[in-house]
Amino acid sequence: MRRSDLVQHKEREKGAVLRTTQIVFGERQHLLRVLDSLEGTDLPIARMQQERRILEELIHARTRELNQINVAWDEKIGLVLSSDAKPEMLEKLAKQAPAEDFYLLRLISEHPRANAKTLGKLARHPYGAIRENVARHPNADATTLARLSRDSSQPLWYLVAFNPNTPQPLQRRLRDRLKRLGENQASK
Repeated sequence: MRRSDLVQHKEREKGAVLRTTQIVFGERQHLLRVLDSLEGTDLPIARMQQERRILEELIHARTRELNQINVAWDEKIGLVLSSDAKPEMLEKLAKQAPAEDFYLLRLISEHPRANAKTLGKLARHPYGAIRENVARHPNADATTLARLSRDSSQPLWYLVAFNPNTPQPLQRRLRDRLKRLGENQASK
């Protein structure tokens, strides 16, 4: 999880911050590491059992929260992480996933078998890391890359400039822009 994930999201109604799978999964992973650490310590049995029970309850609560965001979340993550993942399956998972499932969608956006259609859909996602992955993905098509090069919310044009699928005229324009930026910085 990126630290910026905690602060960059708009607040929802009543001031509640949106908890994405990226955040919840990070918490669960941290709790699992704490549980592993606890089991390697020499504590009195009663205290060890109490702390283990509390940690396991917190871990299960995070798992339930992940499944509330996207049913069978761990299984879907396993499918995406599988070396046998097919482009059609990745497309289906991306289509079915709620927008709050940042972690699953980020994994799909960096998967080597994600097809151009899936990447085109993911290029519109509000999470910047997903759009960054699409901008550098070797399967992104020219239309998607051109759209990302105009994204004003973040400087994706830089990543698009070095994607081999970027049309030559656009690639030249973006690299010229980069060169001018470098020259301006050098003269300061």
